[in-house]
Amino acid sequence: MGTDNQTWVSDFILLGLSSDWDAQVSLFVLFLVMYMVTMLGNCLIVLLIRLDSRLHTPMYFFHTNLSLVDVSYATSIVPQLLAHFLAEHKAISLQSCAAQLFFSLALGGIEFVLLAVMAYDCYVAVCDPLRYSAIMHGALCAKLAITSWVSGSINSLMHTTITFQLPMCTNKFIDHIFCEILALIRLACVDTSSNEVTIIVSSIVLLMTPLCLVLLSYIRIISTILKIQSREGRRKVFHTCASHLTVVALCYGMAIFTYIHPHSSPSVLQEKLISLFYAILTPMLNPMIYSLRNKEVKGAWKKLLWKFSGLTSKLAT
Repeated sequence: MGTDNQTWVSDFILLGLSSDWDAQVSLFVLFLVMYMVTMLGNCLIVLLIRLDSRLHTPMYFFHTNLSLVDVSYATSIVPQLLAHFLAEHKAISLQSCAAQLFFSLALGGIEFVLLAVMAYDCYVAVCDPLRYSAIMHGALCAKLAITSWVSGSINSLMHTTITFQLPMCTNKFIDHIFCEILALIRLACVDTSSNEVTIIVSSIVLLMTPLCLVLLSYIRIISTILKIQSREGRRKVFHTCASHLTVVALCYGMAIFTYIHPHSSPSVLQEKLISLFYAILTPMLNPMIYSLRNKEVKGAWKKLLWKFSGLTSKLAT
């Protein structure tokens, strides 16, 4: 009878991390610095790959996509989070909330599929190096990247649509740092079992399937590495994919913990910390991991800095 009056609200209130003003100012400074480091690190990685022809390979093409995803994901959450740290009224409009949910889910899904694609690239590089260029040609790389972006976006569109069709009644207080899907579902005044089943199914498709592909790829990679006789050869091959394996462990672990079992998911505080981990820490660490553990990237940095220092010295004279 009164469903139409109850279903839609004009805005939501995000409760955030803390109501203490001093704590919020401290968090604002901390997360602003981390966000700036995230933007700088990922943009420099993309620029470096564009400028150095030695990095124009499938592996670094996928690294570019990963950096763009990380920058976009952080930007979909962190600026609004920073603004709310300094705002007394932490409101977000219905439209902005829906957009934030869509982009955060889409970019998260894209990253999971993209990591599986990168695992396949590592597998071909290690297990079939002689045919690597023939297999990982430009057209295939483009198709794999497009598949990542499209699959994540379609999944997000589905979840965003069905989530915002739920009647929210008079609930408008989201106990989270942003418009996260589980936090929004908790606002509904109807049975949300079907939504939770949908989350589990899509998590299996978009999380577990790529993870299985990653595990299969690394089983083959490890078996190939163990067949190499020299210790130096094993170490060199392992370092080819070590950075990717580190990022996989960071990205997949907590997402599976959170979304595969929504009923037994962690506490609200843990959910907020996990979201911060994905929104700020992971995007900030990814370029560092790839730079510090990759000789080609470190060599490209040295070459770029040498050119830059040479240019500045010429301008000075």
